[in-house]
Amino acid sequence: MKFITSLILTALLSFAACLFLPWWSIAIAAFIVAVLIPQHVGKAFLTGFLALFILWGGLSFWISNSNEHLLAHKVSMLILKMDNPYVLMLATALIGALVAGFAALSGSLLKKNK
Repeated sequence: MKFITSLILTALLSFAACLFLPWWSIAIAAFIVAVLIPQHVGKAFLTGFLALFILWGGLSFWISNSNEHLLAHKVSMLILKMDNPYVLMLATALIGALVAGFAALSGSLLKKNK
């Protein structure tokens, strides 16, 4: 139950924080959730990772799909040197997931050391 609660809370706090703060505020949200909801270190990393992977992957697909992937095609050509918007969405989701996962891991380790 802690896993699902932590997953949903991390995703919701990250979404709300990104409305008003820079993109890296996802790390703050994942850190706070990991400190408030104690879990094992591996599960804390997994909840932060999965929450942001699903959130950013879903948001990037939704935004890109709404304009028929026009911008994603161009940006993937610039960054990845290939015309594949889905790889760009995957890279976006992985970056957010790693940032939140390591922030949740740090919060879990801080709580564990107290």
